[in-house]
Amino acid sequence: MRRVRFHAYGGPEVLRVEEAEPPVAGPGELLVRTEAIGVTLPCVRRTRGDGNGGGDPLPAVPGGEIAGTVVAVGPEVTGFAVGDRVTSLTFKGSYAELALAPAFLADRIPDDASAVEAVALVRSGQVALAALSTAAPRDGESVLITGAASATGHLAVQLAKLQGVPRVVAAVSSAAKAEFLYGLGADEVVTYDQDSWGEPADIVLDGVGGELLPRALAAVAEGGRLIFFNSGGGTVPAYELLAGSKTITGLTMRRFTTVHRERYKQHRAQLWELAGAGRLRAAVHAELPLEEAAKAHEIIEARANLGKVVLRP
Repeated sequence: MRRVRFHAYGGPEVLRVEEAEPPVAGPGELLVRTEAIGVTLPCVRRTRGDGNGGGDPLPAVPGGEIAGTVVAVGPEVTGFAVGDRVTSLTFKGSYAELALAPAFLADRIPDDASAVEAVALVRSGQVALAALSTAAPRDGESVLITGAASATGHLAVQLAKLQGVPRVVAAVSSAAKAEFLYGLGADEVVTYDQDSWGEPADIVLDGVGGELLPRALAAVAEGGRLIFFNSGGGTVPAYELLAGSKTITGLTMRRFTTVHRERYKQHRAQLWELAGAGRLRAAVHAELPLEEAAKAHEIIEARANLGKVVLRP
């Protein structure tokens, strides 16, 4: 099989297409022939060795989400069979024609949905819903979302409006993304370089981090809360928390899927229901062949994407 692997940390140029033996499904695992592979900012950052917790141990196959067809079922797996079309978080090793997926994270793809739609919707939608449910918006509260045009951000904008949030502010790197976000229901669009992001929001969902984190915290209203779900790290002035009675909550999907399995299942069903009814749209910015994984990373690093970037084996 073909896979993409990197032997040293660096930019898109370190990604190499290789031939390799197929992996073997172990206990609790599915072996999936991939039809669509999601490209995420955390994967891009880990390729550079600068994600939260550092990079993947070298050499490494990047990736964190797939959609495709089950070709083998590991021991102790129930509810799945060879031939099932599934999508799943994988957390690693998905840039390949064959990839392993934890069965408890896998979900069947509806007959009327494509693999590309599945990989664009499920993980990013899960992150968006997990962030919103952690924030738990109350009546009348406003929400600001950084990285709002990203794969996760553009779904969070839509989901916040569907939950009845009266004011959703989309924060992005470029004003060129404004039309896209207004079309998804954003009430305001601000760019990172503006002196002010407008009236502070009760809730900020931060999917960018790094140098932007202090700005994100400053955009939280007094007594408000920030949900920190990015891989970019960053530091905040503690006095800002004290003086504004603000709180920060960290969120990782690896822990969320372990601790909140029932909520994860509920969110999955909710995403498919909303998408099937045409109320939630997973935008796909680009579909690229596996051999162009480096180009996919370039798009993410340039913050050029409007929605999801997908690899096709």
